[in-house]
Amino acid sequence: MVSRHLDLLEPLRKRLADGLPAYGACAGMILLASEILDAGANGREAVPLRGIDMTVRRNAFGRQVDSFESDIAFSGLDEPVHAVFIRAPWVERVGAGVQVLARASHHMVAVRQGSVLATAFHPEMTGDRRIHHLFVDIVNGEA
Repeated sequence: MVSRHLDLLEPLRKRLADGLPAYGACAGMILLASEILDAGANGREAVPLRGIDMTVRRNAFGRQVDSFESDIAFSGLDEPVHAVFIRAPWVERVGAGVQVLARASHHMVAVRQGSVLATAFHPEMTGDRRIHHLFVDIVNGEA
């Protein structure tokens, strides 16, 4: 992992703990977790940055061939979000300070804790910019 090889792991963890806004989609959600299930092997495992008090399972929805798209309700948005899941994780547990913003197939797929936002899906794969606008509002202290 790049953050470990460049000695960035602890500085990133400290900045996140100090309130650095961050947004992670898919693999970014995995890295922002406090605990990662099925983290990998052979020294290439994912190492949690502990930005959100959550347990995430890698590739929870399946392999590449199991990737899918779905319209999901997203807390705070009037219309559903068209979500693209590519070998996506899901959240298995959240701590007391974590907001669950969306679910797919009864699994938590979007969460927020303070200034840190994470989604299991890829909003950049659609023309819908509402998730990115939400993150900008978080950074600006407006959400």
